[in-house]
Amino acid sequence: MVSDLVRAWASGWALSRRTPRPVEQPWGAYIEVGQAEQTGRHVLFEAHESAVRAAAASVGVPHTWLKAPAEPEDVRPWLPRGWVVDEEETGHLMAVDLSATEPVPPEGYTASLETSDGVAYVRVHDAAGELAAKGQVALLGHEAVVDRVVTEETHRRRGLGAFVMRSLAGHAVAGGASVGVLGATDEGRALYETLGWKAHARLAACVYRP
Repeated sequence: MVSDLVRAWASGWALSRRTPRPVEQPWGAYIEVGQAEQTGRHVLFEAHESAVRAAAASVGVPHTWLKAPAEPEDVRPWLPRGWVVDEEETGHLMAVDLSATEPVPPEGYTASLETSDGVAYVRVHDAAGELAAKGQVALLGHEAVVDRVVTEETHRRRGLGAFVMRSLAGHAVAGGASVGVLGATDEGRALYETLGWKAHARLAACVYRP
């Protein structure tokens, strides 16, 4: 179910970003982020009108975000004054049945994998030692949440993103995970779909900017 995927995504995101654990709310969960551009975020497990209105009404601190598995245009009419839908931050909830492969870095690149407190980090460097691509995955048992997959602009279209994703998936499978979950941008969705990931819902992004 989409609600289960959202719940896993929220927990994995918090673990990956080293924030406090999500706090259960009637509409989902709240994550304290503590950054100037994002003080915290409410993650709704289901995007019912009553849940969106209740979560938004509970907010009094600017730059608090709300993420909901819904189309942005559906959520917008339910938001009280001071809230806006951020189209650029709206993404896609994606999942896949994980499988392990034996990916090899593209020629001219080397890769490393480090783990720390339930999160694995894959980094790819070029021949000069410069960081070319990276990504990380938070292990939650049955689920693994992929996060912060980035390929530097000068190294794109060389297969680095696919290599990072396959490396993270292999590590997650080795750690006992069988389902992968992530929140993707439009650009990221195109890559992930070529690797077998499927989009299950839009992730509407709303922010309180009174």
